[in-house]
Amino acid sequence: MASDGNALERLGEYILENRGGIVTDLVFAVVWVTLVTVIFRFVDGPDWAYYLLMVAGVVAYYGFFLSLEVALASAEER
Repeated sequence: MASDGNALERLGEYILENRGGIVTDLVFAVVWVTLVTVIFRFVDGPDWAYYLLMVAGVVAYYGFFLSLEVALASAEER
């Protein structure tokens, strides 16, 4: 079993290596939740629709970043 210091070092290395992705994920999540919350403040829709839009954020996240990846790969081919 790994000691606590070793686990903390690995965690620190992981965060340093992936900080750009972590920040991007956090920003996307905060913007999505804020957008859905603001919409439902004005619309006052049913709870199930609110939660459905929250879960749709997962699909939107993967859809956005997969399409971004494809677009970047396509731009590199040119």
